[in-house]
Amino acid sequence: MSHQQHPAWEETQSSSAFGQLRKSFRGFAFPLTAAFLVWYFLYILLTAFARDFVSTPVIGNVNIAFILGVLQFVSTFVIMWLYERHSSKVLDGAGEEIKAEVERKMS
Repeated sequence: MSHQQHPAWEETQSSSAFGQLRKSFRGFAFPLTAAFLVWYFLYILLTAFARDFVSTPVIGNVNIAFILGVLQFVSTFVIMWLYERHSSKVLDGAGEEIKAEVERKMS
């Protein structure tokens, strides 16, 4: 029997541990992704349709559009940092336990 057709895969997918792992991942990733997309499209819409507002100077030649653009990068790194923390604290240990269980069943 090939590893792709092994019953361990279906057993794992239907297990409560895997369901909890998937719930933990989705509970973190989906809301954060939605929030980031709203923030990103708000930035795009503002730069496309509110040019007078975003071209308002803040300090010297630095305007609101520039600050919002820099904040896009900042928010990306903050999300990456938050995900790494969540993954290390919640997902990695559970994932390793599931992996060990699958490997045990397949050997």
